[in-house]
Amino acid sequence: MKIDSVKLVEVGARDGLQNEAKHLSSAVRIEFINLLSAAGLPVIEAGSFVSAERIPQMADSADVLQGIQRKPGVAYPVLVPNARGMQAAIMAGATEVAVLTSPSETFCQRNTHCSVKESVQRIAAIMPVARSHGIHVRGYLSCVAGCPYEGNIAATAVAALAETLVELGCAEVSLGDTIGIGTVDVITTLLKTVLKTIPANKLAVHFHATYGQALVNIYVALQHGIRIIDSSVAGLGGCPYAKGASGNVATEDVIYLLHGMGMTTGVDLQKLMVAADFILQHVGKQSQSRVGLALLAKQKQEI
Repeated sequence: MKIDSVKLVEVGARDGLQNEAKHLSSAVRIEFINLLSAAGLPVIEAGSFVSAERIPQMADSADVLQGIQRKPGVAYPVLVPNARGMQAAIMAGATEVAVLTSPSETFCQRNTHCSVKESVQRIAAIMPVARSHGIHVRGYLSCVAGCPYEGNIAATAVAALAETLVELGCAEVSLGDTIGIGTVDVITTLLKTVLKTIPANKLAVHFHATYGQALVNIYVALQHGIRIIDSSVAGLGGCPYAKGASGNVATEDVIYLLHGMGMTTGVDLQKLMVAADFILQHVGKQSQSRVGLALLAKQKQEI
């Protein structure tokens, strides 16, 4: 019997750190990414080429991207908001990038200072540059299950925008529940709608744990054939433009779920916890991973 494999996209080094009040040095971020690589993660977001004024925590992403020890077979994508960010990423040696938009007009204005239509135009301008350099492009859709400013978001609007991203050339589209309000029924309706026009192998899910629904919703996504999951070690993260959004779903918790279902990830959970401990010491926080906390408690009992 063939064992299902799932590709984890580790967003802790970008999405997880971009909202932290404490600024981390390039050296710390580089070591963090190296530890994540050592744990066996296949995709690790390395940074973003956005305005340093808006996201100062990512201002040194070029230094980070050039300083990491790239492990063969591991992808290190960076977020680019526009053509200028794309050029900066190329100069820094990026081989994979991510672009971002949202079906919510208000969120798009708050997050990228442009309309949804304008954000799509920016993405369209990036695509020929990416193709000419052989760069893989991933698309992010924010607020797919609901918006902090507009409330409910129609599944048909998400599907239409996701289809546009694929038509433009995005190799995959990550569906993000930015404020973590999605429930099983909402996510089921969303996925069924999107899957009418986009195959499951081109979709990823990116769930936040604000209301404790992330793992349940990931299970729903798995049942619908999706095998790409975004997560953040120790549950780090949040969104600076979505008030009340807590961290991403913890990578440790996702791995525990997947391995318990007999699925493979290629990730060593113990090595991942080393990476988690390293970054938590530097940000001065406790892990938000229930699995991580449980394993730490077990280790202390065994000493």
